[in-house]
Amino acid sequence: MAWTTNLLVIANRTVDSDELLRVLRDRALSGSIHVTLVAPADAGRVPATRRLEHAVERLKAQGISVQGSVGAPDPLVAVEEVWDPRRFDEIIVATLPTDVSRWMALDLPRRIARLTDAKVTHVVASRRANTRMPRAHA
Repeated sequence: MAWTTNLLVIANRTVDSDELLRVLRDRALSGSIHVTLVAPADAGRVPATRRLEHAVERLKAQGISVQGSVGAPDPLVAVEEVWDPRRFDEIIVATLPTDVSRWMALDLPRRIARLTDAKVTHVVASRRANTRMPRAHA
């Protein structure tokens, strides 16, 4: 039986970015993965849910095993709520570029690594992250 790598992905505005999805697709090509996406609801649950659902659809369309949930508004708290070292092999944090990312100003990838003592991979998405997301109808 092949080993499945379990990835915890923390992303909000970047959750459906091409850069993140490319990294996950490449990982899936290298071996079996299961992705747990957590989108902190820092700008509200509705936009986080919309982006998360779009990302889940895109990953499933590529044959990637994935589940998603909206997390606490504070991304560090969102990680604390789901982190289990027996369940996850690695954490991926997706942010906007350093010059515009609030998460990078908070040094989030390093703080998550200190909190969990896990391998943390940082993916930088373009400023145009989530522009492909379909808009909700009023």
